[in-house]
Amino acid sequence: MTVTHEVTNQAPPLTGFSAADDPALLAALRRDGGAWGEPEVLELGALAGSAAVQDQARWAEEQPPRLHTHDRYGHRVDEVEFHPAWHQLMATAVEHGLHAAPWTDARPGAHLVRAAKFYVWSQAEPGHGCPVSMTYAAVPALRAAPELAAQYEPLLAARTYDFGLRAPLTKHGLIAGMSMTEKQGGSDVRANTTRAVPAADGSYRLTGHKWFTSAPMSDVFLALAQTDEGLSCFLVPRVLPDGTRNGMRLMRLKDKLGNRSNASSEIEYEDAVAWPVGEPGRGVRTIVEMVNVTRLDCVLGSAAGMRAGLRQALHHTAHRRAFGRELDRQPLMRSVLADLAVESEAATVLGMRLAAAVDRSQAGDAGESALRRLALAAGKYWVCKRGSTHAAEALECLGGNGYVEDSGMPRLYREAPLLSIWEGSGNVAALDVLRALTREPAALDAYFTEVEAAAGADRRLDAAVAGLRKMLAALGDPERAQLMARSLAERLALVLQGSLLVRHGTPAVADAFCASRLDGEWGHAFGTLPPDADLDGILGGARTGRDVG
Repeated sequence: MTVTHEVTNQAPPLTGFSAADDPALLAALRRDGGAWGEPEVLELGALAGSAAVQDQARWAEEQPPRLHTHDRYGHRVDEVEFHPAWHQLMATAVEHGLHAAPWTDARPGAHLVRAAKFYVWSQAEPGHGCPVSMTYAAVPALRAAPELAAQYEPLLAARTYDFGLRAPLTKHGLIAGMSMTEKQGGSDVRANTTRAVPAADGSYRLTGHKWFTSAPMSDVFLALAQTDEGLSCFLVPRVLPDGTRNGMRLMRLKDKLGNRSNASSEIEYEDAVAWPVGEPGRGVRTIVEMVNVTRLDCVLGSAAGMRAGLRQALHHTAHRRAFGRELDRQPLMRSVLADLAVESEAATVLGMRLAAAVDRSQAGDAGESALRRLALAAGKYWVCKRGSTHAAEALECLGGNGYVEDSGMPRLYREAPLLSIWEGSGNVAALDVLRALTREPAALDAYFTEVEAAAGADRRLDAAVAGLRKMLAALGDPERAQLMARSLAERLALVLQGSLLVRHGTPAVADAFCASRLDGEWGHAFGTLPPDADLDGILGGARTGRDVG
């Protein structure tokens, strides 16, 4: 072999690591009652870093789902064909309870453990997390119809992935989807035009067009449609009890920027059979239960993407040499890597704290329910916004190597914006923060109880809390309040992250976060930490196990 064909100064493949080798994640599990789930989290983390699963993730995206509207004879079939790797990923997720399993698990910390597993497994392949997340979110909404919940909840929570179009109640396990968005309304679901007409047997018949219905091969869907009483929520099966196809026509699959392994479709309901969920005319209130849960997974998914991007950046820069030494020994690159690590840990501690609030809310803790109401909206806004910026900077750490598909970084980059858009883009999330602030004073009280648990521990955090109180005092004018909504959402999230890091995070990370995110003296681009930031302390906590080996 000639010397020009020798491969030198390239990082080796990043495989054989554990996505659960994450001190911030494991500390949160132990701190909030989820230590019993650590063995399964570690098991799933090792799977996520294995070569076999990395191949499954690549195949699932490189061979995206295909829609078959008719069979060879012209019969309508409305089926979506997935690569076998998709089904392997889905089976692993369901068998490990990443879907609705926590709703039937009485152990304290069940939702926290599930969040940790969702976080580590999403680092392998995020696209299939969409139907997993929607199935998780369907249960609390479905409980508005106790008779339906009694039939469907055990199957939604079952740890059996039973793919195929069959009558739902004949299967061993179910996957649920959402069918809300229409082309004329988007997030304004009250503008929906799909109609629901009551039938003699207590069911309804739906007719209309839905602009986005993800995972259209799910077994059941929660859909919104107009009735005489107003916008209402319904359960729509793909297959009817007698085995015939319901009137749900798949018109096309969306050609998306990212999330390519997951099918997102445009559908038409043609006299589709549906059963009411909750009171007629109160569909938004019912579906909000689902949206609040999927928003948690948006935060967790963004945190997972940050961790995956950080791992890639650490690995590459530990092996790539430039100007006489490894990239990660160059001062400016070390600052960038440390800043990425700070953002990643801040997202992780917030996501896990929100998951712990779900457990406590389910146990009847009103304060945790109130905290979750506000903190989840703010966290959804900010963490998901930061996901795209973080992915771009992590990709840049690999230079041109990160811009080619083989690196996996383009997939991470394409995926990041979705989580900022899904379940309400930036303005929707910020306005939801404003709604919680103005209509639910208990939420703000619970928020300050949480952040002030760190009072006196860091002067910059104390000053940020005081500044936030001043901002909130200016909410009297509705027009001005809306103009401040994004700033308020950002500040609420940052102050909460700072408080959590000061109390529970790596000390060097907490110090750098407060100096760079709360003190306001340094830049906002990654790599502009204060010159005296403890880079060794930050990176020491971020470099774990095989992350850089």
